[in-house]
Amino acid sequence: MRLKSLVLSALLICSVTISASAEVTVAVAANLQYTFDELKSEFQKETGVELKGVIGSSGKFTTQIENGAPFDVFLSADMDYPKTLAKEGLALNTPKIYAYGTLAIWTMTGVDFSNGIEALANPSVKKIAIASPKTAPYGHQAVNALKHYGIYVQAEKKLVYGESIAQTNQFITTKAADLGITAKSVVMAPQMKGQGKWIDVPQEAYEPIAQGVVILKHAESGHMDEARKFFEFLFSEKAAEIFKKYGYVLP
Repeated sequence: MRLKSLVLSALLICSVTISASAEVTVAVAANLQYTFDELKSEFQKETGVELKGVIGSSGKFTTQIENGAPFDVFLSADMDYPKTLAKEGLALNTPKIYAYGTLAIWTMTGVDFSNGIEALANPSVKKIAIASPKTAPYGHQAVNALKHYGIYVQAEKKLVYGESIAQTNQFITTKAADLGITAKSVVMAPQMKGQGKWIDVPQEAYEPIAQGVVILKHAESGHMDEARKFFEFLFSEKAAEIFKKYGYVLP
């Protein structure tokens, strides 16, 4: 009887340990790299639930999820990819917009921004970094902004493409490009303070970058409650403060 009691106690302790160490794995679009760190910290403080963020391209994440990647939640740079996963039966809820992303022009080379976005057409600017417009929402809207101001034809031959905002930022920070059009959330991060200079791309120059979140089917394998808590946290007042701090516009 005592042996049975000891076994049950051991099983209970094991169960508690497993539960306490459970991690929610989140696929995080590259524009959210620094924002997610703060969201994660605040969420863990409030709930005690651990989050593991993987940073990358929303398009690549979608392909990986379709091929069985073990993500519980997907924070996408747009709404199209989460909607695709929902249609394919790989999501547990309807995708929801958590924020609208905004654009900034960023340089480490001392480009003159006195004429605003017209700086991109300046002959002294040889290379302009943007994310791939074919797969990255920020790249697509960067092209729209260039077209809005009638400088796309002049700028097109200067464009160098990153597969995501993260790679685009590498081109900018290493001066492989003279400047780049990137996510405002990156240049507003405390980690980037004092690095280069930047200006806003006026929001009337491009379509709002609606970013969506969805809980994925993989969460059913053990992290459903925790994943749902994180999903709900993203629409809390605390999360709203964090998104605004990083230059996002709320829905």
